[in-house]
Amino acid sequence: MAKHILIKPVITEKADALSENSNKYTFVVNKKANKIEIGKAVADMYNVEVKSVNTMVMPAKAKNRNTRRGIIRGRVSSYKKAVVTLADGETINFFGDL
Repeated sequence: MAKHILIKPVITEKADALSENSNKYTFVVNKKANKIEIGKAVADMYNVEVKSVNTMVMPAKAKNRNTRRGIIRGRVSSYKKAVVTLADGETINFFGDL
């Protein structure tokens, strides 16, 4: 069930800084999932204790790309993002043994 709620972790400089400094991890989640389901999914998948969950819906954006044939117009769909705060001493290693 956790695989249907958690889509992927967000790997950006801002999310990496959050995880190092304040023990917060960011995930792209299913739009229909609520905070309780997200917290349980993270706890089950990574074997950690979740302290709190904050969610936000990122809006859709229009994108333009210039090519030889002209301008291609498209859009990026909206998605739901969750910032999960873990208990003290808990960590998640996304990269494994790289």
